[in-house]
Amino acid sequence: MANRDRDLIRILSAAPVVPVLTIEERATAVPLARALVAGGLTALEVTLRTPAGLDCIRAIAGEVEGADPGAGTVLDAEQLAAAVKAGAKFLVSPGATPGLLAAADDSPVPYLPGVATAGEAMTLAERGYAHLKFFPAEPAGGVPYLKGLAAPLPGIRFCPTGGIGLKNAAIYLALPNVICVGGSWVAPAEALAAGDWARVTALSREAAGLGRG
Repeated sequence: MANRDRDLIRILSAAPVVPVLTIEERATAVPLARALVAGGLTALEVTLRTPAGLDCIRAIAGEVEGADPGAGTVLDAEQLAAAVKAGAKFLVSPGATPGLLAAADDSPVPYLPGVATAGEAMTLAERGYAHLKFFPAEPAGGVPYLKGLAAPLPGIRFCPTGGIGLKNAAIYLALPNVICVGGSWVAPAEALAAGDWARVTALSREAAGLGRG
């Protein structure tokens, strides 16, 4: 767990924002990833919500220098194994199940499980997880909730995701128990459809310039 935790800290600390990417076609993956990396965002969470998800991870891992592609929306042990085989450098899930946790125990790749409550965070802390995804951040209580967790759970840092954009990202990043935030605003669907990689790089650069507490 210690080595994997160090890898996760390195990946999540590289920039204040982790782009959450839902990519429909493999051909989009490499130019999108290059545009994001050019702007300073290197930890790229590619969700497994589309049939192309694993192929996109594989393409980014093999062709985009400086990128740390991760697999998001990992729901079971089979998906976790497939993501690792595709070259994912980190794994993210919206919640955690006994099956996923058992698979993550045997995985060489760091895992960021999702939580929405203090009880879930405490349960995962008992298993050695010091970094957790807080999801869905805004519906689950947002900044006030994370502020409330800071004192009783001082050993845990969060990556809040869900309902976060440029307007509120800095408020989350100012919290001492937030290591980074996740969001999709840096890769808007219309920019991907138009192949407007210059816009993606500009949004990435803006996000990479956000400060942290």
